[in-house]
Amino acid sequence: MIKYLENENFDEVIANKKILVDFYADWCGPCKMMGNVLENVDFIDVLKVNTDMHPELAQRYGVMSIPTLIVFENGMVKNQTVGFKDIETLKEFIK
Repeated sequence: MIKYLENENFDEVIANKKILVDFYADWCGPCKMMGNVLENVDFIDVLKVNTDMHPELAQRYGVMSIPTLIVFENGMVKNQTVGFKDIETLKEFIK
């Protein structure tokens, strides 16, 4: 399931579960390609964070390039990668 961060508290959304966070921007070509892949993800919840709307979160997690994908487990960073990933690479990254 894909969810977009809006008015929720980020820390509450990522707490107590495993979740993939996609830091993206609407104007980013590789982000759009990554978005198409994420629409087919059914093995983990996905939270999309627009870096233009939430620059403080991008800064907190050291996001310098987009798309940046971060796996959180119980609120802690477990893995992080930058750039487009196909579905098979994504599955390996999330393990």
